[in-house]
Amino acid sequence: MSEPSEPPNTIASIIRSEQEIFADIAALCRSPGFAHAIAWICFNDNVIPIVNDLTSKDLIRFYSDSRLIRTEISTLIGLLVQGDFDLTLPDPDIMQAYIDRARKLLEELHSVLASGIQIDPEQLSDPQYNPIVSGKALREAIFYSSESAYTFQYRDLAPDRYQEDDNWLRSNKGFSISEARIVLQSIFGFQAGKLMTNLREMREKEPGQWTHLSGFVFTTPDIVQVSGLDAKVVDSVLNAFAMTPSLSNTGFNALTDFNHTNASPLLRMQDGSFLLYQVYSLAEALYESPFYWMWDDENYRAELTEHRGKFTEDFCRMRLERIFGADRVYANVDIVESSRRRAGEIDVLVIFGGRAIVVQAKSKRLTLEARKGNDGQIQVDFRKSVQDSYDQALRCAKLLKDFQCELIEPRGRDIQVPHDLKEVYILCAISDHYPSLALQVHEFLRYETSESIKPPLVLDVFALDAITEMLESPLRFLSYISRRVNYTNQVFASHELTVLSYHLKKNLWIGDQNTSLMLHDDIAADLDVAMAVRRDGVDGQRTPDGILTRFSAGELGQIINEIEAADDPGAIELGFFLLTLNEETFVDVSRGIRKITELTARDHKHHDLTIGVGSASCGLTVHCNDDPQEVAASRLQRHCERRKYSQRANRWFGVCIRPKHMSLRFGISLEYEWRPDSKMGEETRNLPQASNLSEAIALQAQSGKVGRNDPCPCGSGKKYKKCCMRKAPKR
Repeated sequence: MSEPSEPPNTIASIIRSEQEIFADIAALCRSPGFAHAIAWICFNDNVIPIVNDLTSKDLIRFYSDSRLIRTEISTLIGLLVQGDFDLTLPDPDIMQAYIDRARKLLEELHSVLASGIQIDPEQLSDPQYNPIVSGKALREAIFYSSESAYTFQYRDLAPDRYQEDDNWLRSNKGFSISEARIVLQSIFGFQAGKLMTNLREMREKEPGQWTHLSGFVFTTPDIVQVSGLDAKVVDSVLNAFAMTPSLSNTGFNALTDFNHTNASPLLRMQDGSFLLYQVYSLAEALYESPFYWMWDDENYRAELTEHRGKFTEDFCRMRLERIFGADRVYANVDIVESSRRRAGEIDVLVIFGGRAIVVQAKSKRLTLEARKGNDGQIQVDFRKSVQDSYDQALRCAKLLKDFQCELIEPRGRDIQVPHDLKEVYILCAISDHYPSLALQVHEFLRYETSESIKPPLVLDVFALDAITEMLESPLRFLSYISRRVNYTNQVFASHELTVLSYHLKKNLWIGDQNTSLMLHDDIAADLDVAMAVRRDGVDGQRTPDGILTRFSAGELGQIINEIEAADDPGAIELGFFLLTLNEETFVDVSRGIRKITELTARDHKHHDLTIGVGSASCGLTVHCNDDPQEVAASRLQRHCERRKYSQRANRWFGVCIRPKHMSLRFGISLEYEWRPDSKMGEETRNLPQASNLSEAIALQAQSGKVGRNDPCPCGSGKKYKKCCMRKAPKR
């Protein structure tokens, strides 16, 4: 076998058509022994050797542009099976040539797809013209889009998705969905061990005998032994996901044609064993392929469709109940007008802390025709999957503020919507992988907002799963959702998981010095580790070092922990504010709180701390005392009003804490537009100002001692002896 020739280095080769390049890739895949080259690529680009704990550094290389992504490798596999397997082991130099040639051709193919963005000068004057969202341009974004789900999410969500279809699966396929999951997990474990064993054995062989292919091969008895299931059941599962002679994949003649190896990733060898190149493909097939098996049964379609929609709704409900509790989460809520006409239906509704979350779930997906770049089909798919879902949610969000309507849940629970509903968040959830979802949402979604109804967050169930896994309290979850939707046009990432990972590490916040954030995919590596530790049982850090670790410590962290699950609009608003502080301010405020609590514990007098944030457009006052509630509340209220006025702020928060154990007593929130007031101006004219936080700590600590004839700290304008001194407890 001679070394495959390189394409001629001419201008013609640079501008070759997509189909010419695809034909070259197909010819390469039919080369003798190319199956071994794919095994090398899969081991190098997909396998993560873990020596001790898994870290983000172990995963960074998997975000490299030099790595082939799963869809590229699947293309090679799909073309490989178009002919008989030739398992001749190539010489090392031929093997390397195969690998280099495959990477070069796929890189050339990517360049051609990327050139689909073509600008028409004649249309530049049209404000609606956007070449980025043409079908040709989106083909590249769709093919090279980030994966939506982790392998373990496909594996673990599949049993929930098909649990009500078990009777059909047993009758028609010979196994239940839970048994299929066990088989899949057994394959993963067996293959991981065999790949490492094979790697050790290779080190004792001559380079001419090196191959990773055997590490990707297993037999039915291998999986029977690992799984503990009946051999007949294991055989049924393997056959269900295996390529058969009737699935020769001869129809895979272009990049966006249906590739049978995605739906049937197990390749049957001549000796009856199975070859699995990518475990991710098998996990995805477990989640998606059963739907198509059952869809082919016309008598079962109606029931299948009902089950599919129910899964998405139930999953969203259960994940949100994990955060807010079952008593604050409602499902299948009908909104009925006074005429008893049903005006809307909400799949999942959350009422908490003066806020509402409206979830509309869809089970539509991007069709094959859309993936081919059909502009019309892309728009149709998006409308069915996202726009219709949002439009329905928006109607319901508006109706929540119509108190002539009645909300009815099938379980008969009374649903009380606060009359002063502060914010409504709309979540549009999709049950399947929707390639380039973020890009299409940004370019296609038409939405409207109001003071209370925020921009929507469109995400798949896998992203919702990760968000609710990592942000486990109402405050943390709502704070993230609030900031995320308010930054809809300022934060850009290819996938929602990237934004979540950034938030966990850096605290999602865009200050005055920035206008937007563009996040690279590799930011998600820290989240990847945490999710793998939590869901796959690997050793590593289950919580990224960031807001969940550093913002839970110290005195201010204790206050946040106390209001984590508080179902109170004011507490939630205070929590939102505290979670926007940067780490330096967070630490300094904690230090200041510690100082005033120490002073109060020592002299049994009132001490306080005040800071302004964001050019003093917002601020916080902390009072520390054991005074009676009415005295402490009046003092804090007046103090915050004066501080808010002096700083010309539109928002101000006040917190009162006890010196013992530094426990939270109560809090207040002032939110109204600043306006000049002569009386307040006079009262605050001599109010002490601090130039920095350290000075503020010292300044406010000193203000704790109040003389009989001094102005009362409550801001009444009276002398202390004629005001709060009479209410203060005797020492």
